[in-house]
Amino acid sequence: MKLKTKKYDVANYLDSDEMIVTYLDAAFESGDTSRVAEALGDVARARGMTKIARATGLAREQLYKTLSADGKPELSTVLKVMAAFGGRLRSDFPRAQARRTGRRSTASQRPAKPRKVA
Repeated sequence: MKLKTKKYDVANYLDSDEMIVTYLDAAFESGDTSRVAEALGDVARARGMTKIARATGLAREQLYKTLSADGKPELSTVLKVMAAFGGRLRSDFPRAQARRTGRRSTASQRPAKPRKVA
C-alpha cells in the first residue's frame, strides 16, 4: 500500500490571533529578513490573500511574490500588511534611565543661543 502525504502548510494552523502573534514574533526575533517576509506571507494566506490585497491596495500576485522566502518587501509594504492584519510595528527599546534618575533630557541640554552684544 502506497503512503499518501500532503504538503505541510503552516497557514492551515494560523487559526487564532494568539497563534499569529506568536508566529510573527518568532519571525521578527530571528532577525532573518527572508523568514519575516515568508511569515508575513503565511499569515496573509491564512487571513485570505485577496482580502489582504484589497486592504493594502497591492496586487495579490505581487503580495504572493513579495511575501515569500525569496521576496524582499519594502518597509512600506510590511507596514501596510501589518495594518491589514490589524497590527503594527513598534520599537521595543528599554525605557530611558534619565526619567528614573531625574536627569534632564538631551533636548533640554542644548547650549543656549549666543546673544548679540550691542
